Amino acid sequence: QMQLVESGGGLVQPGGSLRLSCSASGFVLDKFVIAWFRQAPGKEREAVACMGKDDPSPYYIDSVKGRFTVSRDDDRRMVYLQMNGLNPEDTAVYYCAAEPDPFEAIRSMCLGDDEYAYWGQGTQVTVSS
Repeated sequence: QMQLVESGGGLVQPGGSLRLSCSASGFVLDKFVIAWFRQAPGKEREAVACMGKDDPSPYYIDSVKGRFTVSRDDDRRMVYLQMNGLNPEDTAVYYCAAEPDPFEAIRSMCLGDDEYAYWGQGTQVTVSS
């Protein structure tokens, strides 16, 4: 069974850091593009960071550029989102997602959220003093 499981969320003060992890099981991660999405209360889900295999230039939304870093360890089937300089606007449920990319053609971009076949259950990130 193909599954993604996020961890690492929590409560952090403004300016703090968190590292989210996403563990993939049941499939070979290096044949997939991966993404982190978030959804804040009352808002639509948005792509935060997206990365293909060996992607030299992952995509980030403007609001997180310079603060968030997406990475992947295909051998360990893990995806990470390092979040620094957190602010209250980053409060949301964060999801990792994956979509097959057998030809490794998807780089430096995010797909629409309806194009990712696999999703984790989400992890809550709350930034508050």
